[in-house]
Amino acid sequence: MSEPESKDTGSPKAQVMETTEDRQPTPPEKNHYPEVSAGSGASAVREGAKAKVVHNAELYAALQETKIKAWSKESCELYFAIFIAFCCACANGYDSSLMTSILAMPHFQSTFNSGTTGTKVSIIFSLYTVGAMVASPFAAILSDRCGRRSAMFAGGWVIIVGMIIASTASSLAQFVVGRFVLGMGISVMTVAAPAYATEIAPPHWRGRCTGFYNCGWFGGSIPAAAITFGTNYMDNDFSWRIPLVLQAFACVIVIGSVLFLPESPRYLMANGRDAEAVAFLAKYHGNGNARSRLVLLEVEEMRDSIRQDGIDKKAWDYRPLLLTHSGRWRMAQVLMISIFGQFSGNGLGYFNTVIFNNIGVTSVPQQLGYNLLNSVLSAIGALTAVTLTDRMPRRPVLVFGTLACAVTLACNSGLSAALDRQQHAAGGVQTSYAQGALAAYFLFNIVFSFTYSPLQAVIPTEALETTTRAKGLAASSVLVNAMGFINQFAGPIALGNIGYKYIYIFVGWDVVEALLWYLFGVESQGRTLEQLEWVYNQPNPVKASKHVDKVIVQADGTVTEKVVSQP
Repeated sequence: MSEPESKDTGSPKAQVMETTEDRQPTPPEKNHYPEVSAGSGASAVREGAKAKVVHNAELYAALQETKIKAWSKESCELYFAIFIAFCCACANGYDSSLMTSILAMPHFQSTFNSGTTGTKVSIIFSLYTVGAMVASPFAAILSDRCGRRSAMFAGGWVIIVGMIIASTASSLAQFVVGRFVLGMGISVMTVAAPAYATEIAPPHWRGRCTGFYNCGWFGGSIPAAAITFGTNYMDNDFSWRIPLVLQAFACVIVIGSVLFLPESPRYLMANGRDAEAVAFLAKYHGNGNARSRLVLLEVEEMRDSIRQDGIDKKAWDYRPLLLTHSGRWRMAQVLMISIFGQFSGNGLGYFNTVIFNNIGVTSVPQQLGYNLLNSVLSAIGALTAVTLTDRMPRRPVLVFGTLACAVTLACNSGLSAALDRQQHAAGGVQTSYAQGALAAYFLFNIVFSFTYSPLQAVIPTEALETTTRAKGLAASSVLVNAMGFINQFAGPIALGNIGYKYIYIFVGWDVVEALLWYLFGVESQGRTLEQLEWVYNQPNPVKASKHVDKVIVQADGTVTEKVVSQP
């Protein structure tokens, strides 16, 4: 039998008790292994035992004892719930490939006469983001008051209304109104869905579940690229109307399923429905056992950190996100991932057909084919990252991945410059320059998708705690769509005026982003959402996020000791 645990005044758990006025007491029955100072516990280590460095000793020990069955009925139900959240992201991703494709269609141009660059195109693209920005604060209220599921349900209906307006348009004014309404619906869904995916996932699945949610972008963009590639051969207005109608397909799946899913346990606990929250955790995280170590850990941490009178009960109160030390650091993470995730050069994807034309790909079917290929390659990069999200540290990926984005964009712009000089010379054009520029552009999208696509959902949901999550994600939505507005309004004008030189801006900016991630990025991998409260309450959360625990794992996998390093 293990010896009673000694008080650990140097651990994160002890420190948070001191700095947050007992908001995070040690959960009962949680730490049943002894803690010994480094170098003094060798005698207690049995043959075959190994020392292991982990971010959270309590969580690691709980996971060793509570092995969730990956293909049980309950786990499959959890996967389906994540898939429904994924469908919400599909509705958003569909739009990017949709618009860049139908803009190149001759029947769309004969109806609206918008051109492929310039002010009209800017309005068509940017009204979508304006609608999303307008709806974001209301999306947070709906998600906090009515629940994550109800918000996804309502957002799906708004998107269907927007689809009807846009797909039946015969004037530019009606079309942009439809785009505005679509943006509103997307905002409601994408505030609720990532919060839902994060809050229902077991701690050690959180990165993959939330990252998979955000890969719904490709679950929408790839079908949109494929559909528009096919309908382009229809010699009538249905070539662009059918893709617009199918934009609502993912919403139909969400509307028909989401209200049959369990509600987020953290939302339930934040609204005084503790018994329902515990029942959810026991069923989906504890193999049906409400007394399992993982369930006890999660329940106690939620009760310690979730306030019944939190700002989720005050519709327009965003002060804790701005006026507290913890809130400012949390919002710094949201600010960086929201801006950098939209303004690292990936916004060029809205104008793929224009970019392909600039490097010599002038055939519309060929442009649409390359657009489809680009979506597939990007999805491969993103899904590869998803499989590694729960094991990869966040900060190094963001720092080095953003630098790699700068390098690939630099290659593309350099080759585009050489191609441009050749186009104005008498000697003709070397196709190798165009092929190189195209390859560099594809490589950029793969690198960007690996670096940012999963983490665009993971970082803000991990940085925000339960009672601020919906409001923080609403603020993130405003920022994301503000950057999208800049991309979609300025992009067509810039590409029309300076062509490939527009890419130079992103080369320099990506270097700045990498530096900011290095200086201010907080590592959240390997911790529970509630344990991150300790990290953000420290004077330097970046340094605190690098704190690790050392545990002794016996040959049978049991965690018997937590080694406390000497100061």
